[in-house]
Amino acid sequence: MRRGFFLTAFLLGLLWGGLAAAQNYPSRPVTVIVPFSAGGATDSLARYLAEQMRPVLGQPIVIENVAGAAGTIGVGRAVRSAADGYTLSIGTSTTHMLTGGLYALQFDLLRDLEPVIMIGSEPLLIVGKKALPADNLKGLIAWLKANPDKASVGIAGVGATGHLTGISLQRETGTKFQFVPYRGNGPAMQDLVSGQIDFMIEPSSNFRSLLAGGSVKPFAVTGKTRLKSSPDIPTADEAGLRGFVTTLWYGLWVPKDTPKEIVAKLNATMVQVLADPSVQKRFAELGIEIPPLAQQSPEALRAFQKQEADRWWPIIKASGIKVD
Repeated sequence: MRRGFFLTAFLLGLLWGGLAAAQNYPSRPVTVIVPFSAGGATDSLARYLAEQMRPVLGQPIVIENVAGAAGTIGVGRAVRSAADGYTLSIGTSTTHMLTGGLYALQFDLLRDLEPVIMIGSEPLLIVGKKALPADNLKGLIAWLKANPDKASVGIAGVGATGHLTGISLQRETGTKFQFVPYRGNGPAMQDLVSGQIDFMIEPSSNFRSLLAGGSVKPFAVTGKTRLKSSPDIPTADEAGLRGFVTTLWYGLWVPKDTPKEIVAKLNATMVQVLADPSVQKRFAELGIEIPPLAQQSPEALRAFQKQEADRWWPIIKASGIKVD
């Protein structure tokens, strides 16, 4: 009887201790692990959001860059961190979804991290070199079919979003072309402008300056709607490729078993941040679309992450992609 009493008291103590910790959270600085080097798009986004979160949470937000292996090193570090809400993991569809189909990971992307919120998404843009003999998406597809395996598409890395979207384009259109891997989008875009490669399919924000300067030929955006910054470019669906929708998306996670109260507080903080008009303006300038409020819950991110994995992992497996 006494043993049962003490066990009950012990469990209640743990419960109340956890609730107290959640109520006092955060009482010290919070670290956000960025799985890329400093200076990239995800790092810049993380640093911007950290500044917006700081006054809401009342604590400094520290950015820790842990790069390597397409982001898996940084994500793995987050997975192994204490589940106390003081280590957050920010990343993209590549780091928190695609790598699960590309690598034999020592952790489960869908189970070992608790979703906090989907931050936003960015469609990809299909663009070609100026000398390409096509003026719209239908013309590009026709040209690719007439010249199998002759066209070259630059990709920012094997297994990256642009690479897999290119594979999906081949499957949808029955075309064949060669992938040319680069160490990032910068070098690939230089070769696209100089005519060394024929076209690219990468996140739309990468091409903002090239579009403004008329250095490339845009064919279609892979989002459900047109870009606000380039409303003249049709969606792939409007251009004749029905249902061809691909985005690079961003999210925030914490280690598995983080108290639900802390997850809820982090989610509420980010919902407040994303509702700020200045943040919405900045995201619009970056070409990042904030999800509707109904899709800003942890459950929505979990469902979407699984839906994306169910879509892309079989494509990765069927393509036989090998990564080092």
